[in-house]
Amino acid sequence: MRTLHTLFLAIIALPFIAHSQIQPDRITIVRDSFGVPHIYAPTDAEATYGLAWAYCEDDFETLQIPFLAIKGLYSSVKGKDGVLLDAVAFFVGADRVVEEKYETSFTPKFKQLIRAYVQALNDYAESHPKEVRHKKLFPLEEKDIVKGYVMSFTFFANVHYDLIRIFDGTIKAQEDDLFSRGSNGWAFAPYATADGHTYVVSNTHQPLQGMSSWYECQIQTDEGWHFHGATFAGGITPFLGANPDLGWTHTTNYDDYNDVYRLVMHPQNKLQYRYDGEWKTLEVRKLKLKVKIGGVKVPVTRKFYWSEYGPTLKNKDGFYALRFPANMVLGAPEQWYRMNKARSYAEFKAALDLQTIPNQNVIYGDRAGNIFFLGNGLFPKRNPAYTWDRVLPGDTSATKWAPEWYPIEDIPFIKNPDCGYVFNMNHTSLNCTCPEENPQASDFSPTLGLQPKNTARALRFRELFSPDQPITYEQLKVIKYDSQFPDPLYTRTIENLNSIRTLSAEKYPDIADALAILSRWDGKTDVDNQQAALASLSIQYFLKHLRKEGIPDYNNTFEEIVFADAIRFAKKHLLKHFGALEIPLGDLQKHVRGDVELGVWGVPEVITQMTTVPHKNGTYKSRSGESYILFMRFVPGETFPRLESVVPYGSSNHEDSPHYTDQMELYINKQLKPITMDRAEILKKAERSYHPGE
Repeated sequence: MRTLHTLFLAIIALPFIAHSQIQPDRITIVRDSFGVPHIYAPTDAEATYGLAWAYCEDDFETLQIPFLAIKGLYSSVKGKDGVLLDAVAFFVGADRVVEEKYETSFTPKFKQLIRAYVQALNDYAESHPKEVRHKKLFPLEEKDIVKGYVMSFTFFANVHYDLIRIFDGTIKAQEDDLFSRGSNGWAFAPYATADGHTYVVSNTHQPLQGMSSWYECQIQTDEGWHFHGATFAGGITPFLGANPDLGWTHTTNYDDYNDVYRLVMHPQNKLQYRYDGEWKTLEVRKLKLKVKIGGVKVPVTRKFYWSEYGPTLKNKDGFYALRFPANMVLGAPEQWYRMNKARSYAEFKAALDLQTIPNQNVIYGDRAGNIFFLGNGLFPKRNPAYTWDRVLPGDTSATKWAPEWYPIEDIPFIKNPDCGYVFNMNHTSLNCTCPEENPQASDFSPTLGLQPKNTARALRFRELFSPDQPITYEQLKVIKYDSQFPDPLYTRTIENLNSIRTLSAEKYPDIADALAILSRWDGKTDVDNQQAALASLSIQYFLKHLRKEGIPDYNNTFEEIVFADAIRFAKKHLLKHFGALEIPLGDLQKHVRGDVELGVWGVPEVITQMTTVPHKNGTYKSRSGESYILFMRFVPGETFPRLESVVPYGSSNHEDSPHYTDQMELYINKQLKPITMDRAEILKKAERSYHPGE
């Protein structure tokens, strides 16, 4: 009887099992003239399948990176360059937290989206076996997708910098995070714009290639998901962009979310540490890797630990534990989904109130004319008796905060300021609108650890923008594409940067000619600027000096001799490779992909931020900075927003694709491509329309 009963249940379950599997012929992928995928599907789950499939088609190599890391396989593919990702994914306990919290962190509806996404990845891998980077990677499971988010958030929350500092033993001297990324975001209300439209600009600064580079897409379903924006590798939804009624962008914030504890170890008993007067034993966790070195996979084992505070590791000075929100909350993918589908301020605010995105500021605008800035983050409720920006005592529960966060009402949040604009450029959230309406530090608990500093980009914006008269769309573009430092020269990396053009030629006669050039430099970093090459190379020297000395690259002032050495380096390099000290910056810096090389503007900390790395023949090539640009205009009476965007290279990572480099000239020329959300218009100009797998 039991056998017949089991068979009966299996038979009646067959239709439901079949229905749970995505049918690709119900999904349509439309490629526009730039190869950007527009996904059309009856259901949201089917749309995530289409998004994953399109991403696989364009860049399956990159899409596999987060999943290789969470399985400890990236170092066996990438070698030493992959060890950090593998180690971070293991160290933060992504497996642990996902196993513990997956079932209760997502609604049944959103689990359907996760299931569809992982099905697409597995289907693509099965049908394209030669593109799979490691034989043990597939098939992926639903929980693997969420583990990828946990690892990625660890990087966005800058936990890896604390990890690196503990590894290299500089944790005691290090008081600030290493700030190497940046983004810009602006929103202007209709009463502050010349044409009465709401403006939102997304100008993110990320790596131009790799796991954290942007992938542009558009989604439209019969369930009301209609969105244009961009996502990262492994992202089930776009992370920023616009739907017909509202839009937003993110900027990374550098407030104090993460805490480091030094454990008090037992003098005789190995791996025992003191906690509230008792001796507890560390849990030992071994990471076993096979690191690819010279074609051979070398076994490497690294010990990590787990204490009452969380992930723990050992260096020459002792044992340190880290505690941070990014590995405690899993709901960010679904929160972004709800933000995508929100069609009013109230719905969007309800999505934000879920508070499952560990950090990332939000700059928002909508068709109704609302704008706001949120200094978003999961700020733990810490004990005010301790100094939280230092290494903390690791022997007491008094420093072990619970995963309970300050609500949005208790963190920086400005809606509809009278002056009509909000902005952030990775600087303090206490400077997010006009000075008279800015939030005040006294309004917030000091345990939030709000970043107090401005960036050069924020200062430059204040120089360029006048709130005394309405801003035009053209003026906004001029601000967005500005490539000049504030005056005097300043960056968050080198606060006394202006010294580079004020050194005494009498004191440093060997570089007197270079000093004369820098004294005439106007702070601009456009491709045709003749003095900026000297400055760019000098900044490269400073950054290398910071890394070598283990000094945090934030809030530094250098001595004269360091500036002199930097200018000597720049002078020697230019004479050796170019035979002159004054050359167009675009001759030194190149934007490179395949056979295309174009001179590129920008250096770290200007609005058009760009970091570069050595290339060939003395040139440098762009590595990170202006990674995705999206202008959004919400016009009264129009069904869809007016959108313009650009990515650094193209929508495809395949050299034989016409979309491998087709946006490079637009990008370098500071131009944008028009985007429509009107399906009829998209189909008229479609390059190709097909179902996944065709």
